[in-house]
Amino acid sequence: MRDPALRHVLTHLVTPLLMCLGMGLAYLGAFVHPEPHHLPVAVVAQDAQAKVFAQNVKDGAGDALDVRTVADRSDAVDAVKGREVTAAYVPDGSRPELIVATAASDTGATVAEKVFTPIAARQGSPLAVTDVVGTVEDDPTGQGLFFLLVAVSIGSYASVAVIGGAGAALRMRGRALLVVGVSGVVSVIGTLLAGPVFHLVHHELAGLWGLSWLYSAGILFIGVGLHTFLKRWTTLAMMALFVMLNFTSSGGLFRPELQNGFFGTLHSFWNGAGFVEGLRSLVYFGHDGLGRHVWTLVLWLLAGLAVTGAAALAERRTEARAARTRAAEADADADPTKNAAAEEEEMEEAVGV
Repeated sequence: MRDPALRHVLTHLVTPLLMCLGMGLAYLGAFVHPEPHHLPVAVVAQDAQAKVFAQNVKDGAGDALDVRTVADRSDAVDAVKGREVTAAYVPDGSRPELIVATAASDTGATVAEKVFTPIAARQGSPLAVTDVVGTVEDDPTGQGLFFLLVAVSIGSYASVAVIGGAGAALRMRGRALLVVGVSGVVSVIGTLLAGPVFHLVHHELAGLWGLSWLYSAGILFIGVGLHTFLKRWTTLAMMALFVMLNFTSSGGLFRPELQNGFFGTLHSFWNGAGFVEGLRSLVYFGHDGLGRHVWTLVLWLLAGLAVTGAAALAERRTEARAARTRAAEADADADPTKNAAAEEEEMEEAVGV
């Protein structure tokens, strides 16, 4: 291609086209065909007949359900509240009951209801659904936490381009301080949106701010560090890490049991899942499981600090090489005879070759 201007434009179009492809693959692959894969459920089995019923449910569901039995309804409620199972079925000849927690996953509860409704119908009774941990009135589906994740994520990775690009003249220490400040502001914005503005969270706002800061700072440190190595490809890398793979595996719309194995595996350690599940633990489940999700965010933050540290070291080495080059050039300009001698030596080497 002979036109350099056209070649320049086409080269830069590679990034948005790869974003289009990546977003399509990620979102369609994660969300288009949700179906249960080893969805954990419990069946109350107080006698031999109920245990046979539970086994029949397990055999009929195949890989769609992971069926366990519990001794009584109280244990079933505890298992649902502890998020050990998505739902628990209480067989009863006159009033079969399904116990769910929509705060853990509205879509998971809906799928469980679709699974057990025909089972109850075959027993000749309508299914009663009991929600033991519901969401707040202002967020009936519980998906507001996912959209909070989107807002905090965009504020974080979009700031990477500014700090890494416009702040390139600053030393890494200065950019790191900016990361701390910007992540603090992003987390405050997220807390205000979730609390006073849209009332998604009615309490634990300090904890919400802390989780948001950990999450945002991890993204920013990773992005600012990567910018040193990737330059203009940083935006694509950030989109892949914190949008394509992150939003899809967060569990904010579909729990991992309703997705394929790839996104379900990512859910176990990705930072977006740590943020969303941490918020659920904080707001709805009495801090149960919160520590594990906090550690997920801390590890991502430590990874960001490691990348930033590696970038700072690389920049110092680049600066040292540039300083040595400038010093050598200055010496050559200051001593013409040395420069001439060097040229003569190079000529002799060329002749010898």
